[in-house]
Amino acid sequence: MAATGREEIEVDVAIVGGGPAGLAAAIHLVREARRRGADEPAIALLEKAPEMGAHSLSGAVMDPRGLDALLPGWRERAPVEGEVREEAMLFLTATRALALPYVPPAMHHAGGLIVSLQKLVAWLEAEAEELGVNVFAGFAAAALLREEGRVVGVRTGDRGVDRRGEPKGNFEPGYDVRARLTLLADGVRGNLSQALIRAARLDEGKNPMIYAGGAKEIWRLPAGRVRGGRIWHTMGWPLPSHTFGGAFLYEMQGDLVSLGLVAGLDSPDPRLNVHERLQELKTHPFFREYLEGGELVSYGAKAIPEGGYWAIPRLAVDGALLLGDAAGLVNALRLKGIHLAIESGMAAAEVALDALAANDVSAPRLMAYDRNLHDGPIGQELYAVRNFRQAYQQGLARGMMHTALQFATRGRGLVERYPAEEDHRLTARLPAWNRPAPPRPPVDGQRLFDKVSDVFHSGTRHDENQPPHLVVTDPDLCGTRCRAEYGNPCESFCPAGVYEMRPDGPDGARLHLNFSNCVHCKICDVADPYGVILWVPPEGGEGPRYRFT
Repeated sequence: MAATGREEIEVDVAIVGGGPAGLAAAIHLVREARRRGADEPAIALLEKAPEMGAHSLSGAVMDPRGLDALLPGWRERAPVEGEVREEAMLFLTATRALALPYVPPAMHHAGGLIVSLQKLVAWLEAEAEELGVNVFAGFAAAALLREEGRVVGVRTGDRGVDRRGEPKGNFEPGYDVRARLTLLADGVRGNLSQALIRAARLDEGKNPMIYAGGAKEIWRLPAGRVRGGRIWHTMGWPLPSHTFGGAFLYEMQGDLVSLGLVAGLDSPDPRLNVHERLQELKTHPFFREYLEGGELVSYGAKAIPEGGYWAIPRLAVDGALLLGDAAGLVNALRLKGIHLAIESGMAAAEVALDALAANDVSAPRLMAYDRNLHDGPIGQELYAVRNFRQAYQQGLARGMMHTALQFATRGRGLVERYPAEEDHRLTARLPAWNRPAPPRPPVDGQRLFDKVSDVFHSGTRHDENQPPHLVVTDPDLCGTRCRAEYGNPCESFCPAGVYEMRPDGPDGARLHLNFSNCVHCKICDVADPYGVILWVPPEGGEGPRYRFT
């Protein structure tokens, strides 16, 4: 028991985040230690979801390269929805779906596997626990433990605190998990990884990270319609030419399909609303006919790091490493990140074992992970598309032109490093942005849904008698400056209806937080034009409970 009254757990390695990166690191730490004949490290893996996979949004096409390296022979044991056997890239207008006659080889998905990320994460947890890894689901890491500038572990959040911050009858203080080495795999805009990046200036000299926001639905269709193994990607409608993005449809087992829409959060449109655009997508004749007679099973949303090679922060500090989405390891051209997360977990595990054996977890020693990542398959893949996403900050037409140049120059384009702007800096202000709002699709409760109905299908639950985990540091700004300059874009960009401006007097408005709706997508943390919204984890075990069946 620590002097503060908090219980302490001492381990060799603390891993924050139970997604593919964190679980791959845990598995490889044990397997590699056994291969070397070394002592197995004591590991504690913390995951904020109530059970493993509950916060992993189902439906993805995965490059199998990462799992092939992590767990040879995994294909005979792991849950897979099928191989990609038929694919098409469509350009949509409001009424037509035109198959593109040529798709660059780098954008093909031959050899890819359609997976439920939720099922895959749950399976990886079982593999980790079989190796003796201690997995703690429902424990949200709330703060880093630091001593003399070195990370020495993490503190989990307190339980049983009311909305005023006072202990309730069931109050339990969080644990201090003290570790020789901490691996931060807490996902896109992770609260600990972002705090560390800011405090240690790990992004100094790098491009700012660019993000997209995605909304996704899982549908069950009438028997016989889903043939399995087919995928479609689209560009064009319903997104305007000034906004990067597109949609996808993946066929899975059990008559299920995954339908989603992704849009760049660097859109100039302050009213960008990925949820509404997903609903509008379903009015297109192609999707309307395909979904006819189907039933919505699940909904979710997520921010996606797309800044690429030049935006990867420095990945090591004294006592800690950054992994997976927390490090921005996503190939935006292929919209692929699962295999990169797994490979980053493996690379981190190998450097971790070396550092523990040498009893040296200083940044100079741990920077071997940064070098290995940049020089290895991850860095090579991301370097080949190093300038892809930045080009689209100038609009779709210019982006496509630069993409063609990059294909012809092995990823370079006009210059070796394209610059980038933070997403919110490209959001246009009112009244300069005087275009009419896009149409809001009529809700029918069968095919088209409002945000509250879709949130219900996400299984999201939060105890409302706790401090809001969406902290607005200057709420007065919302009803004044933000209202005048941007028209309160939080009401649009949040895909869960968390932010609501309510009347406050004859000419005023005040912000109301429906924080219990939050699906933990982190879009608000990116798109807020003033930087006054701060996402922190709620009590452990709360949030979405994505389901697959």
